Amino acid sequence: MAAPKKGRRPAGGQSRPGRALALILIAMVALTGGMFWSGHTTPRLGIDLAGGTSITLKAKAEPGQESAVNETNMNTAVGIIERRVNGLGVSEAEVQTQGAENIIVNIPRGTNEKQAREQVGTTAQLYFRPVLAVTSGAPQPAPSATTSGSPSATPKPKSSASGTTAGEKSATPTATASTQGRALTEALKAPSPTPTASSSAKPKATGTPQATPKPDPATAALQQKFADLNCLDPKQRTAAGKGVKASEPTVACGEDSPGVWSKYLLGPAEVDGKDVDDAKGVLDQKRGMWIVTMDFTDAGSKKFQSITSKLSQQADPQNRFAIVLDGDVVSAPSVRQTLSASAEISGNFTQQSAQDLGNVLSYGALPLTFQTQSVDTVTAALGGDQLQAGLIAGAIGLGLVIIYLVAYYRGLSLIAILSLGVSAILTYVIMALLGPAIGFALNLPAVCGAIVAIGITADSFIVYFERIRDELREGRTLRPAVERAWPRARRTILVSDFVSFLAAAVLFIVTVGKVQGFAFTLGLTTLLDIVVVFLFTKPVMTLLARTKFFGNGHKWSGLDPKRLGAKPPLRRTRRTHAPVDAKEA
Repeated sequence: MAAPKKGRRPAGGQSRPGRALALILIAMVALTGGMFWSGHTTPRLGIDLAGGTSITLKAKAEPGQESAVNETNMNTAVGIIERRVNGLGVSEAEVQTQGAENIIVNIPRGTNEKQAREQVGTTAQLYFRPVLAVTSGAPQPAPSATTSGSPSATPKPKSSASGTTAGEKSATPTATASTQGRALTEALKAPSPTPTASSSAKPKATGTPQATPKPDPATAALQQKFADLNCLDPKQRTAAGKGVKASEPTVACGEDSPGVWSKYLLGPAEVDGKDVDDAKGVLDQKRGMWIVTMDFTDAGSKKFQSITSKLSQQADPQNRFAIVLDGDVVSAPSVRQTLSASAEISGNFTQQSAQDLGNVLSYGALPLTFQTQSVDTVTAALGGDQLQAGLIAGAIGLGLVIIYLVAYYRGLSLIAILSLGVSAILTYVIMALLGPAIGFALNLPAVCGAIVAIGITADSFIVYFERIRDELREGRTLRPAVERAWPRARRTILVSDFVSFLAAAVLFIVTVGKVQGFAFTLGLTTLLDIVVVFLFTKPVMTLLARTKFFGNGHKWSGLDPKRLGAKPPLRRTRRTHAPVDAKEA
């Protein structure tokens, strides 16, 4: 029995092209069904197509810290702002530096745009500071200072709202500084400016009344600032506590209830936002209110345990610690026992404000303070005009490609057009799914990338068709020519697409902003080109090679042997010699 000829050995693609076609058909149906099931039947649009808000932030250095505005801190701020906005689910927010001290934030119109605008410039500098004194937000008379060489009047008794520490011994009638001053002095680790009855210096022999020592200038200045602070004034509330180092005492305002403010005298920070590992807004079912829960890092847990251990032994209000966010006291809870693992912030939170604060704290504080320079609303009119022009250009380019395919490849152009259609459907569906999945948004550069991909996809078809024609010119029939041409064409297509994908990947990595949209779309369509050629173009070509129109080389098939200048069939040449030799023998 003669062994089968190698030339007749059926290739997998030739014998079972239906499997590949079924596979790509199932994939298309599944992706399309997922698109309709998700409810996102159109790709998300970027700010240039959908409109939105463009915010310009300028870095502001604190006094004596001008060197803090540097490239490292600016890049860190860009990363934090980007994570904050993306954490809200905003699609394709663009955050990038402009010059040495500006950051541009582009937020497309859509879900959570308002919250994103509010959070981009929030410094989110979080501190846990011990409360030294607390009183109503209105300005009050400053604690009396000692008059040199003369006794002072007895201070008036203060109510509990004034911040007098409970359980502390009162000063002697000759005391010239209030309890607030003593608490502040202790916080500064300086000797108390107020002499007690037991520690007062003995009178001089001359009988002159003993003068009380003057308080420390820094302490006196802070006392005066605390007394003069008017938390009912929005300007003073904003300025209070700004530019103060974490290691220094300060004053701040806090809103107890809508329209009701208190002012706080606070000690040095014991814990800061860097010690917070995670934060989120949750609903406290027992109290029926929204709170923000925080989990600390290992180092933060130790710090928090230390400060709460000290505060739990104090009386009100010095058993409280203020949670200070960007200079404002958002909560000042009392401590009754030592805590370590976690903490919560309670106050006048709504669901949205609690979740927003949790989102801000989760991604850390900005290393710099930013001032909003401008907030511009971007309309989609200009982008819409450019998109329309781009689509017209793409349609013209696609039309020219189809005309060329029909004129040069005739019947083969049907395969190319069908393949382009399959590639377009897959590209559209995947872009629509990537919007809610990873936040991908279609912008003008991305549209340009999709238009460029038309040429890349068409090039793959041309490579395969020309390989088939080369086999036909060698005298082979269409069915074996289709199979023999495929390995050579496949190698060329893979190398070409690899180069295109590599260029897109490098462009995506080294660029920022909208150019990444172009690179992403180019890389996506390059991968889809390989899928379409392997699972659609090749199987369809194998099936059409079995038809009479293509198999017999019809003149409109694009595979006419005479038009291609094909040699006589190799198989027919072998048959003419063997029978003649047998008869002569």
